[in-house]
Amino acid sequence: MKTYTCKNIRNIALAGHGGSGKTSVAEGLLYKCGEIERMGKVSDGNSVCDYDPEEIKRKISLGTSLAYCQWKDVKINILDTPGQFDFAAGLYEGISAAESVVIALPAKDGVQVGTIKAYREAVKHGKATMFVVTRMEEENSNFYKCLEELKTQFGPSICPIVVPFDKYGTVESYINLLEMKAYTYDNGVPTEVPMPASENRLKGLRAAMAEAVAETDEELMMRYFENEGEDFTEAEIVKGLHDGIHKGYITPVVCCSGDTLAGIDMMLNTIIYMLPSPDETDGELCDDGSKVQYASRDTLEAKVFKTVADPFVGKLSYIKIVNGTLAAGTEVVNRTTGNLEKPGKLLSMQGKKTEDMIEAYAGDIVAATKLSANTGDTLTASGDETVFAAEKYPVPCFFKAISAKDKNDEGKISNAIKRMVEEDKTLSYDHNHETHQRILGGLGEQHLDAAISKMKAKFGVDVIVSDPIIAYRESIRKKVQAEGKHKKQSGGHGQYGHVKIEFEPCDSDALVFEEKVFGGSVPKNYFPAVEKGLVESTAHGVLAGYPVVNLKATLLDGSYHPVDSSEQAFKMAAHIAYKQGLAQAQPCLLEPICLVKVILDDASTGDIMTVINKRRGTVLGMNPSEEEQGMTELDAQMPQSEITDLATVVRQITRGLGHFTAQFDHYEQLPQALEADVIANAPKFSEYEG
Repeated sequence: MKTYTCKNIRNIALAGHGGSGKTSVAEGLLYKCGEIERMGKVSDGNSVCDYDPEEIKRKISLGTSLAYCQWKDVKINILDTPGQFDFAAGLYEGISAAESVVIALPAKDGVQVGTIKAYREAVKHGKATMFVVTRMEEENSNFYKCLEELKTQFGPSICPIVVPFDKYGTVESYINLLEMKAYTYDNGVPTEVPMPASENRLKGLRAAMAEAVAETDEELMMRYFENEGEDFTEAEIVKGLHDGIHKGYITPVVCCSGDTLAGIDMMLNTIIYMLPSPDETDGELCDDGSKVQYASRDTLEAKVFKTVADPFVGKLSYIKIVNGTLAAGTEVVNRTTGNLEKPGKLLSMQGKKTEDMIEAYAGDIVAATKLSANTGDTLTASGDETVFAAEKYPVPCFFKAISAKDKNDEGKISNAIKRMVEEDKTLSYDHNHETHQRILGGLGEQHLDAAISKMKAKFGVDVIVSDPIIAYRESIRKKVQAEGKHKKQSGGHGQYGHVKIEFEPCDSDALVFEEKVFGGSVPKNYFPAVEKGLVESTAHGVLAGYPVVNLKATLLDGSYHPVDSSEQAFKMAAHIAYKQGLAQAQPCLLEPICLVKVILDDASTGDIMTVINKRRGTVLGMNPSEEEQGMTELDAQMPQSEITDLATVVRQITRGLGHFTAQFDHYEQLPQALEADVIANAPKFSEYEG
């Protein structure tokens, strides 16, 4: 496998809305460069980048795939990312490892929500951007409508490089605005043809390109205006576009057909001549805020941006080399864990196919076997203290409880999910010791469905899926006094304990116990037994068996027997008083209330507020989002029971632009109108056994 230095490498993330043609474009790039002998199709399940059984079954990308092609002595690493919002982890992985994000949009659909999200993430990560209008061969394709939508959505940075000449809805030729030449294609092979008659429109596009180039350099700007729109040489335009793209001033637009290969060669030229190489960027961000420049110095510095868990092959680590050289079998330090590690094989990835490498240089992307490193870990040579900043992934917002269909597989669940969480940073797992449920979290229903299918296919664990149990609490609203007497005689020593206890509400989550016993009616040595009996009793309330909070109990009086009294007898007496007292103290249910943060577009604000109000929530305030430019952050409080499907609702209302996070905040009394339903559906808790 040939090795490449920084200046001859381009790392691109293919992104865009689901079904926008990303994987087909990747297939076209690979075929045009001679990396594959025949082109596969997503619909046929034989594309290079969609090789996972779940991807083939669903006909969508679920994670980032890595492939590469070589064009004019430049290696292009292609990171094909998912377009479905449930699988956003792949988008973040791809963008984090690339210098440029190439965003696909279908010619007949135009700008979609996934187009906008991909662009925003690219800009947020400081990456160069480029648009490719795909599926130009399809009926009703309209490049110029797409171009206007791009300008409207993303502003004056939009700069077409390759445009079609179409007639009666059919593309007759592709125009390279740099050369001002027209080409037709036969199986991807270009043939120059005369420029079409619509020369005025093309001259206007060329003039707009020249103006965009002029704005990247003061000298060019002066020449442009002094000479009333003087055109530049092709070399000046290429350099100006390259500099403008790197600085974020210009976003080039090309068009192609991944299936017919029309325009693919011009897309490849745009990538290698205009998009930045790793050493032309600002470098890789470290956790202390500094940046490491991409260079081929002696000291190795690299980051793991993706891991794949396989029960048979083991872990495969995808690595971006920032500095130095990574060689197979050479010991490295995992700066995140402090452990010494030694990669086994070093692999160049072509989808699922691999090719052994001896070493790779700064700027390149490779995979390695036999590392225990996780996604986000930093690998360096000994003595190097560099730690790269970890990627921030979307937080899980959709949860389901899972249990093994076969009880013999219960032990396998934790191991399988541990491996899957290592692979997908937007999955979460928690064993809730209160509800005794295993809770799997993700970004949506489709996300969890795919994870559960993968669990069965890769790890042999079949699970039952159910809704998580809401952890309600119980309390009281009234002060009462109650007696409890435990008396039992069955030959020999009997059992006797008698207490009088006052119960009242308080602010403490844990039981508050006091005693005001006078005259020794209950000996002091039994006080701890009474308290223990009450503490154990509060594990289950009298309404639905949920734990009791905000309870104060004061031991007032009682009686004992010098022979038959015991700690166990007083524990039982306390339990009897507890059940009688709480039943008379206006018991109530408390529900968990969450702080909810919704990121949404302004157009969706009214509908989201309506949903929150209908679900018994309270809007606390709204502010411009600090995380996402042009979006609004809405803060609210909502009952946990009302947000189980909020991820789906927010996505529907915001057309996929919005998302939310929630965290527990406090408990509030459940409205009495809802109590009966909660009590009827409460889980069966075990009875107190003393």
